Amino acid sequence: QVKLVESGGGLVEPGGSLRLSCTASGFTSTLYFSMYSMSWYRQAPGKERELVAGISSSADGSTNYADSVKGRFTISRDSVKKTVYLRMNNLKPEDTAVYYCKAALPNSQRNIYWGQGTQVSVSS
Repeated sequence: QVKLVESGGGLVEPGGSLRLSCTASGFTSTLYFSMYSMSWYRQAPGKERELVAGISSSADGSTNYADSVKGRFTISRDSVKKTVYLRMNNLKPEDTAVYYCKAALPNSQRNIYWGQGTQVSVSS
């Protein structure tokens, strides 16, 4: 059974940095994990969940970002460790949310997995 576990959230002052990690288990091999597109979403209180950043399979490695985080956040993956990272710099109060990790096999409606989320709070 595939499981995603996020970590690295916490309370930080405006302008600070955090690095979130999402570690996957249950994939039958490193190669299989590398086939998945990985992404980070976030959901603030009273708002819908939104895409923050995504990274395609290891063979491609292309990334995409929400306009609100471009230039401040960086997504990366380590397929050997089956881990995806989100480096967040120059954090703003509006970045406060629960951050979720998602794994999705391209062109599949069934192979989609979510983590439980990690809280990020930006406040002075």
